[in-house]
Amino acid sequence: LKEPLSFHVIWIASFYNHSWKQNLVSGWLSDLQTHTWDSNSSTIVFLWPWSRGNFSNEEWKELETLFRIRTIRSFEGIRRYAHELQFEYPFEIQVTGGCELHSGKVSGSFLQLAYQGSDFVSFQNNSWLPYPVAGNMAKHFCKVLNQNQHENDITHNLLSDTCPRFILGLLDAGKAHLQRQVKPEAWLSHGPSPGPGHLQLVCHVSGFYPKPVWVMWMRGEQEQQGTQRGDILPSADGTWYLRATLEVAAGEAADLSCRVKHSSLEGQDIVLYWEGSLVPRGS
Repeated sequence: LKEPLSFHVIWIASFYNHSWKQNLVSGWLSDLQTHTWDSNSSTIVFLWPWSRGNFSNEEWKELETLFRIRTIRSFEGIRRYAHELQFEYPFEIQVTGGCELHSGKVSGSFLQLAYQGSDFVSFQNNSWLPYPVAGNMAKHFCKVLNQNQHENDITHNLLSDTCPRFILGLLDAGKAHLQRQVKPEAWLSHGPSPGPGHLQLVCHVSGFYPKPVWVMWMRGEQEQQGTQRGDILPSADGTWYLRATLEVAAGEAADLSCRVKHSSLEGQDIVLYWEGSLVPRGS
């Protein structure tokens, strides 16, 4: 996992109408999902054997209870004030909150709330502040939230004490998993034809961990600047997948290769040659 590291919880609440709502909650260590929330049983689901970190069962029960109560109160509060705040159904509230580590030390915490995908309010120094772009609706929302200083104190404690203790314990418990090195597999294929007399060459790189990887189409030692990298996508087993494509004239594909560099390969790059041996389907 790359620096800086963060542990954060994402809460997405969808309000379809006055009585129908949906709730999605997940916990993340940087870009690796570690927890989810089961809305039916109102319990935290641990996605890895080490997802409990070094917290005791009692601490987890307390957090579960706190989360259950806060979720219910938040839904009720938003529904109660929806008309006053001019929230129009259907609408979505997205909350992300957590803490960051830099060089092994806690460097800060964050808690932001978005309305319909736009910045709305954030929590700083024990109180809620509106984003200037969000206007009077956000100002009024903060006024309502800041009426309950006891709730704000609990929030401040979660961000400044609970989260930092948890992320350090989580990193320690998950060390073997998080520091593992898994070698990528790579293969070549044709993509859809970009036009007459042209080919799209595709280099697939799969099953690697950690996430940082370098993939490039090459002609000899020359990097091909036309290489298009897709997003690095997660696989179900916690490894990653990437594809890199290059469009070329059919006659210029023969001496191209795809080169893959990854920390697990220890300097022994994977090099796959196109060599024209991949004949397009139907030709």
